[in-house]
Amino acid sequence: MDQGFFTRVYEAVKQVPPGRVTSYGAVAAAVGAPGASRMVGWAMNKAFSYPGFVPAHRVVNRNGMLTGKHAFPNADTMQELLESEGVDVADDVVVNFNKVFWDDFNVFPE
Repeated sequence: MDQGFFTRVYEAVKQVPPGRVTSYGAVAAAVGAPGASRMVGWAMNKAFSYPGFVPAHRVVNRNGMLTGKHAFPNADTMQELLESEGVDVADDVVVNFNKVFWDDFNVFPE
């Protein structure tokens, strides 16, 4: 596990504003590791152990699916957090994904 990579991922994800979502691939590209989407997923699974709040609920797959929901305290937590920020979710998919997608990161290269 590359702690430097995970730290860059967490710092990038902290930039995603409430009411918006991003993808594992967009985060991977932002931290200088395009193609490392799965590693971003692993980082999101461990985000709860990182000091400070990491809004892992705002990271979804490239199709807007809540594929990381299993890492939260219960199966509905990820959706509930997104909906509390105004993001609509239906059948574990972000509604209007293209409209709420965000990837305006300040980059964190290696």
